[in-house]
Amino acid sequence: MSVALAIRAAAESLSATSDTARLDAEVLMAHTLGCSRTDLLLRHMGDPAPEGFDALIARRAAHEPVAYITGHQEFWGLPFRVTPATLIPRGDSETIVEAALEAFPAPARVLDCGTGTGALLLSVLHERPGAQGVGVDASSDALAVAQGNAEALGLTARAQMVLADWTQAGWADGLGRFDLILANPPYVESSAALDPSVRDYEPASALFAGAEGLDDYRILIPQLPELLHPGGLAVIEIGYQQAQAVGQIAAQAGFAVKLRLDLADRPRALVLSQERQAMT
Repeated sequence: MSVALAIRAAAESLSATSDTARLDAEVLMAHTLGCSRTDLLLRHMGDPAPEGFDALIARRAAHEPVAYITGHQEFWGLPFRVTPATLIPRGDSETIVEAALEAFPAPARVLDCGTGTGALLLSVLHERPGAQGVGVDASSDALAVAQGNAEALGLTARAQMVLADWTQAGWADGLGRFDLILANPPYVESSAALDPSVRDYEPASALFAGAEGLDDYRILIPQLPELLHPGGLAVIEIGYQQAQAVGQIAAQAGFAVKLRLDLADRPRALVLSQERQAMT
């Protein structure tokens, strides 16, 4: 069977479990062949289908995310290694990077709370060569992934990864203050109905935050003023229905709040500054 026919058959078999069946099949075929998807489509469609492809399709048919199967995900135009110890970076979260770069164009020190793969922190450091950064995470396995990504991107001299849990007293001792804080904390309601590819594979500790999805915001946001330099900013990812609730938590902590929408025009980020004003 040719590569083209194998992809067609795989897409048909994945259509029951994936909204992106054809894309999934092409990405997994390219991964099996060890080439880019572009190279696959231009040069390899007539080649014999390789061994191992069917096994990857079976994993995807069981709802395993493509990024975990291939071991990587692109974010902000950069390649990031991912494992089941980390959330998969999503395009919606690029809103955080964009908002941060616009709101504070030249940060000297950046903190990323819940760094996971390091995607937010390393994307900002990639764009701002003069910046230094610290990524914190409560998972040592996630930090190992983030450290590996920093090495792969040539950013180890400017990115430090620290094991820390913001629910524990003293977690930020010794970190100092920062011009810019990024955070994509857990914000999913404990009773939320999630796609099996998320519910069964991505780390629950990085997803769920109590009955309202607000537990981590209530813990983390009040601690941010002590971590910011005067004039510093925090950019926090939110669920699309959480702008008002998280905005109120931030206002109670003394922050002015500005809302940022993602590419689908849904609430995605709050920019927190230390000047009180209504959310706009």
